[in-house]
Amino acid sequence: MSALLDSTAVAQYLADHPQFFEEHAALLGEVRLSSPLTGRAVSLQERQMEVMRAKYNALELRMAGLARHAEENAAIANRFHGWTQQLLRTHDAAAMPAAVADGLVEHFIVPQATLRLWNLKPDHEGSAYTAGVSDDARLFASSLRAPYCGPNRDFEAVRWLENADDVRSTALVALRAGGTAFGLLVLGSNDPERFGAAMATDFLVHIGETASTALAPLRA
Repeated sequence: MSALLDSTAVAQYLADHPQFFEEHAALLGEVRLSSPLTGRAVSLQERQMEVMRAKYNALELRMAGLARHAEENAAIANRFHGWTQQLLRTHDAAAMPAAVADGLVEHFIVPQATLRLWNLKPDHEGSAYTAGVSDDARLFASSLRAPYCGPNRDFEAVRWLENADDVRSTALVALRAGGTAFGLLVLGSNDPERFGAAMATDFLVHIGETASTALAPLRA
């Protein structure tokens, strides 16, 4: 008496014997399956075509997503290039803080940007970009191991922006030299989603590193 085969055993048998449907080609047209797309009974061949079509559509969507991300990254890279060129054209060290912040607004279409610096050479102390920095703000900058992106939690640094009351999301990037924080870059937007907690921070890291290098000559 033959033992009943379960579906797993049948599937394994067909996988181990790919020539089965070559030897029983007529079954391809006779076996009827329920289509999840139309609900009607279709042949095995038609069902296979539906599966392949679904995989193809999923692949198309994935490729479209990859293409969109590539375009977005290329646009950001071009903006980064334009901002870097602006910094290279700024030869006056005292003008560099404004070039960094204003350039981000211009090239990255950021609604608001500013920065504060400390432990600078004596001739830069007392400038607008050194004013209003508390010890807490310095400690906060030193504690940032990665850029902060997310809602404005009434950060002191956000109040350095001209229209701080309008800020709903922010990016805070520590400026470092030799591993020591000597400044904080602040970006603000009235759009709560502009700087989301889930956003990638790769370009913000590069912005922070580039700004730090450009501003390092001001340090004491």
